[in-house]
Amino acid sequence: MPQKDPCQKQACEIQKCLQANNYMESKCQAAIQELRKCCARYPKGRSPVCSGFEKEEEEKLALKSASK
Repeated sequence: MPQKDPCQKQACEIQKCLQANNYMESKCQAAIQELRKCCARYPKGRSPVCSGFEKEEEEKLALKSASK
């Protein structure tokens, strides 16, 4: 049986918030921050729902090192 995603609950909260707020991301910043906090607690690759944030961080680092 696959392991439960440790940040699934936070990802679902974002979806509920977005649906309740006509998909206005600005109204769901608290839920997004909670997911970011959850993702920061686990090693890269541990939580599939965090893959978008991990990719975003990699891109930021790549841009930083390219601009040096």
